[in-house]
Amino acid sequence: MKIKLEHGAGGELMGELIKEVILKNVTLNSAGGIGLEALDDGATIPFGDKHLVFTIDGHTVKPLFFPGGDVGRLAVSGTVNDLAVMGAKPLALGNSMIIQEGFDGEDFERILKSMDKTAQEVPVPIVTGDTKVVEDKVGIFVITAGIGIAERPISDSGAKVGDVVLVSGTVGDHGIALMSHREGIGFETELKSDVAPIWEVIKSVAKIIGWEHIHAMKDPTRGGLSNALNEIARKSNVGILVRESDIPVKPEVRAASDMLGINPYEVANEGKVVMIVDREFAEDALEAMRKTKLGREAAIIGEVTDQYVGKVLLETGIGGKRFLEPPVGDPVPRVC
Repeated sequence: MKIKLEHGAGGELMGELIKEVILKNVTLNSAGGIGLEALDDGATIPFGDKHLVFTIDGHTVKPLFFPGGDVGRLAVSGTVNDLAVMGAKPLALGNSMIIQEGFDGEDFERILKSMDKTAQEVPVPIVTGDTKVVEDKVGIFVITAGIGIAERPISDSGAKVGDVVLVSGTVGDHGIALMSHREGIGFETELKSDVAPIWEVIKSVAKIIGWEHIHAMKDPTRGGLSNALNEIARKSNVGILVRESDIPVKPEVRAASDMLGINPYEVANEGKVVMIVDREFAEDALEAMRKTKLGREAAIIGEVTDQYVGKVLLETGIGGKRFLEPPVGDPVPRVC
């Protein structure tokens, strides 16, 4: 086989590559907790009465600096968010940078300062790293690893029938902002990426309803909301019904999506969480989200059902229903 761009885009082709190639060749893949085979946002390592959570992610984005952020802010936020959606308080990050020979020194410093500023927002220290300079035309790749600690790890496979689905804010912002910027599509209110660390949002919900009432979480990055919901449904062996009228989408994101022919539910978000909670605590979770800076536009968008197991059903604005399928690949490449 030949590796294609779509194999790294977060959709069905990437899933096939991981299952058919990577998992078949990496057999020692668990440290006693959630391991590689779970294909979650990170792995867990039992540590006394708590769990260490470990994750790693590579970031390649074009352009490196975009409305609302840059590759440095993206790298820190992405890794912090992978820890956060597993219920882990971020403890420390490691950073590896692969830099093209001749890369602009001022841009390099700008990226580092952005990483430092974003890390201070959490806060989480960047404690170790590695730097390579290569002759290939890569620009810069930023690979961040993170470690956190969780009292009760949360997987993306714990959704239960009767649970409620929440999203912490508007969807499609990151992918559509980057694509609009690339294509030169302008709006009176410039579209900006939502890239941000979301630990504060998740921590605020857990403080109010308790970790035990949060049954599953996912940060809807590559493949967007659609991919995140489908992963939860498939892994939890449940169906999910979401209402299109309740999914928050900025008007300018919807307009740009229509112009570009892209579904905003299928593109990456970098500052949102999809959270599945016990129905009894759904309103409390929503209120907790909305009290945070990043969760002001949070919404309840659906519920977990026992129908169409492993599938996501979208109730349209006119009352019809259709399956919300996971994308084959990312319609907007090089955004995370």
